[in-house]
Parts: sequence; C-alpha cells; structure tokens
Amino acid sequence: MLSARSEEVDRIRGLEIGADDYVSKPYSIKELLARIKGQLRRVRGAAVAEKLSFEGIELDMETYRVTRSGENIKLGPIEFRLLATFLEKPRKVWSRDALLDRVWGRDIYVDTRTVDVHIGRLRRAFVRMVSRILCVLCVEPVSYTHLRAH
Repeated sequence: MLSARSEEVDRIRGLEIGADDYVSKPYSIKELLARIKGQLRRVRGAAVAEKLSFEGIELDMETYRVTRSGENIKLGPIEFRLLATFLEKPRKVWSRDALLDRVWGRDIYVDTRTVDVHIGRLRRAFVRMVSRILCVLCVEPVSYTHLRAH
C-alpha cells in the first residue's frame, strides 16, 4: 500500500485490511521497486529460471512456449502456469488449495475442483502428441504430484 498517511494507526489499519506492505510518503523509487521485487519473489517462491525442463519437456517462461522433443504443445494460460509449477518442483505433492494459491492467486475464489478440470486439459494437451503422454498423478484424496513423461 502506498499512502500519504504515515501514522502508526494508519499503517496498522492498512496491513490489517490486507496490504502485504505499507509505504508512506516521502518514499524512494529505488526502495519501492526493491519492495515490489521482494513481494514478487515471495509470491512466486524462489526465483524461477527462464527455462524449465523435465524429462524432455521444455517450458520457456519468457516466450510462453512449451515443447516436447522439439514439438510445440499449445496450452492455455492456466495450464501453462500449472505446468510451470510442476516443473519448478517436479516431485513435490501439491494440494488443490496450494495449486489454487500458486496458479490462480490468493485473492480469487475458485472451487477446488477447478484444478481437476485444468489438470485434465493439461493431460489432454500432451495426449494429442502421438505416443507422448504427460502423467500428473493424483494422490487421493486432495493432491497432485510427480510429472512423469512416457
């Protein structure tokens, strides 16, 4: 939150109503940019490589391209972010809620079953490639883990 109000009560109120940070005037542009970069690091976790790969799947964060064995795979934006999440930590078990926070964001209400729909779309995008399947294993009752390419 960026504000002209600098009293403690105003800062506390801003943080209590949901601000992750509170900066009051006068402020330094360099400090503001540093704070923004810090927040982005926390939201996305550790700095993400520009290109991610796992078992022959390549994902380019800058160009939003996904390839498998040199062949392009068309994904929607949600499926792209899901795949990026899985490629960042391929062996991690992700709950639906954790995927919702990571891919959709914390400030949006989406039913947890929406994750299942987009996982299905992600799987189908890889099935379209002849004999190339992406396995996103469901760990019942609430999570997904482990990319395995066949």
